[in-house]
Amino acid sequence: MSTLILRTVAPFLTALMLLFSVFVLLRGHNEPGGGFIGGLIAASAFAVHGIANGVAAVRRALRFHPMAVSAFGLVLACLAGLLSVVFAVPFMTGLWIEPTVLGVTVPLSSVMLFDTGVYLVVVGAITSVALALEERDGD
Repeated sequence: MSTLILRTVAPFLTALMLLFSVFVLLRGHNEPGGGFIGGLIAASAFAVHGIANGVAAVRRALRFHPMAVSAFGLVLACLAGLLSVVFAVPFMTGLWIEPTVLGVTVPLSSVMLFDTGVYLVVVGAITSVALALEERDGD
């Protein structure tokens, strides 16, 4: 069911949903949101794109296999936990650094690395399931 209206609106809606998912990811440590809900929003964006333009268009947009994205996210999440072992603090303890980039201090944390990993795991896994269902539905 790909109507002209859906095909016309889908690119804008997909871009807006992806932007909002990154916003939810970045604000999630201190307020509601984070990697999981941001990943669900991003996977929903890819599902809308797939419904409007087909599975092949989503695979081209992703550039990597969805399960590879999920595996990379799992590696990032595990790395965030193992960083605390390297610094001899309890497992999954939040670690912070504040590098200065172009005169601006940017606070970075292992918590953000973990949330990004969760985001990628959810995007990859849910998108993989959605694409499999859409491919099967198309037969």
